[in-house]
Amino acid sequence: MRLGDLTAFVAVADNLSFRAAAARVGVTPSALSHTMRQLEERLGVRLLNRTIRSVSLTDAGRRLIERLRPAIDEIASALDDLNGEQQRPYGNLRIHVTHMAAAVIAPIWRRFLSMYPEVSIELGVDEARIDIVAQGFDAGIGPQDREAVDMIAVRVMGPMKVAVVGAPEYFARHSPPRTPEDLAPHSCVQYRVVVDGGVFKWQFERSGKSPRISVDGRIMVNDPYLAVRAALDGLGIAYSVEALAEPFLRSGQLVQVLGNWSPSFEGLFLYYSGHRQVPAALRALIDMIRAAGGSTSAAPWSENPFATG
Repeated sequence: MRLGDLTAFVAVADNLSFRAAAARVGVTPSALSHTMRQLEERLGVRLLNRTIRSVSLTDAGRRLIERLRPAIDEIASALDDLNGEQQRPYGNLRIHVTHMAAAVIAPIWRRFLSMYPEVSIELGVDEARIDIVAQGFDAGIGPQDREAVDMIAVRVMGPMKVAVVGAPEYFARHSPPRTPEDLAPHSCVQYRVVVDGGVFKWQFERSGKSPRISVDGRIMVNDPYLAVRAALDGLGIAYSVEALAEPFLRSGQLVQVLGNWSPSFEGLFLYYSGHRQVPAALRALIDMIRAAGGSTSAAPWSENPFATG
């Protein structure tokens, strides 16, 4: 049974006029009359008594309309709600992010949730490349090579600068390094790449030189936030992204060294499927991230050191 036929029957029952009902559903009176005859034939029951001048419900028609009207009203309400959701941010947003990409969401999520109280955010943090559609995510945030060929990618963070940082108490005991080679005697927070399990060498950039330095230390992590935390705790020097370290640099809890050797690498993109009917909540999130200043683009940049072993 087609829903459109039942909706048309409700219109006839409400108006008791084929002309008025036809105007309501957007068809001609003759087409509506034909639809009603087919509906009665499929059901094997007469629903309407009609003459050239009048239309009325049979007993079967009255019983059917009493059952149908609440269901039809509920369906109409559900469709109206969906239409409203396209006009205002609403619902649950599931976003898949790399560890590094969490730096895009964290600075704005309090303001976003305050501005859009009908939206909730679920973050799945993982370095693995996944099919975000198959896994039920609305979008992903990561390097540009993360999105599939048929996805839309929007830059949400411009080139990211590396920051080599340590706590003041650490540098009170150890002389700050002036060149990458000066890191040799220092306790450094090592970073194991999640993707391939390798321990990457710290990459630097200056005057056309791009040295990669092997460092040593008693702490090894695979999460950039933990690297910063280890530096905050005075356990050594950490190689991280400036965006993660910036609040602690501003408060004086961390000190940056080798700033004139720090490379920048290509920023991050938010990617999602489909050009059409982008959910209002996702559109609002993209707009807020970009308005926060993360969408600027500048060159040149180096390859992402966190993506290699």
